[in-house]
Amino acid sequence: MFAVQLRTAILAAVWLVVGFQFPLKTDPRLQTGPRPDLRVDVPLVLIPAQVTTPRGTPVTTLNQENFRLFEDEAEQKITHFASEDAPLSIGLLFDASGSMRDKMRKSLEAATEFFKTSGSEDQFFLIEFNERPKLTVPFTRRSDEIYRRLLRTRPVGRTSLLDAIHMALLHMKDAPNPRKAIVILSDGGDNHSRYTESEIKGALQEADVLVYTMGIFKSGDPAKLPREERSGPRLLAELAEQTGGQNFPVENLDDLPAVCERIGAALHNQYLLGYYPANPARDGKYHRVKVVLQAPPNMPPLTVYHRLGYSARPQ
Repeated sequence: MFAVQLRTAILAAVWLVVGFQFPLKTDPRLQTGPRPDLRVDVPLVLIPAQVTTPRGTPVTTLNQENFRLFEDEAEQKITHFASEDAPLSIGLLFDASGSMRDKMRKSLEAATEFFKTSGSEDQFFLIEFNERPKLTVPFTRRSDEIYRRLLRTRPVGRTSLLDAIHMALLHMKDAPNPRKAIVILSDGGDNHSRYTESEIKGALQEADVLVYTMGIFKSGDPAKLPREERSGPRLLAELAEQTGGQNFPVENLDDLPAVCERIGAALHNQYLLGYYPANPARDGKYHRVKVVLQAPPNMPPLTVYHRLGYSARPQ
């Protein structure tokens, strides 16, 4: 039964992407070719959700009746539910700016631990960013290709994080798997992007992509840090939260491999909740979504991470 539900949910996810969202605003110089404008009039909304214990351990034993779902504060009937694993399309965004010079060894160890958690059907791409983002490895199932490329990385220059996210969202249009995620490893904020924070947040609202972030931040008095580094923790946390992903601040580089392992486990232990909105009007507005847990009584306090909303594509 779960397998049938999963196939239905995955197909519906594709419908949601092509029929319910605004097209991403793109720089014409970054276009790779024309794409057909597909539209399917199926107002099914899918919300990925991850549930963890206070220790951050994924909880995978919940049933549909353990979830309640609200859109714009009105409760919705959950009609699709799946908790099986499925292949992922993952974009790794790797900070190659000059400030990463002393963090490369631990960052490579972290990438190794992350790839150990991947499934055989997962596909990856790599974007390195400093003065500008570069797609250095397109979609591949061979994580060793990405690792070998990272071994040749030489950190230099400033940080174009927001431009890197924009490039990743464009590349995700060709994702071979319907479940999509961006994983960001960076040590600070943005100081060299053309795209603004509000533009990228808007693009993420319209994209069916989870964002997981690892922020390697300096300790000490925040007032003495450059402005972009002071804003880095907030920016990474907000990008992850609005998509249903998680942000992991890393103060000790020795913790970085374990954080990557946790992100990999999170990506492969999720629920998928689907519903038909009680108000199916396609008004072009952003609709807020909230998932509430009704966990069994023998469970510890649980936390649910989920996408905070979606943009309904106007008719």
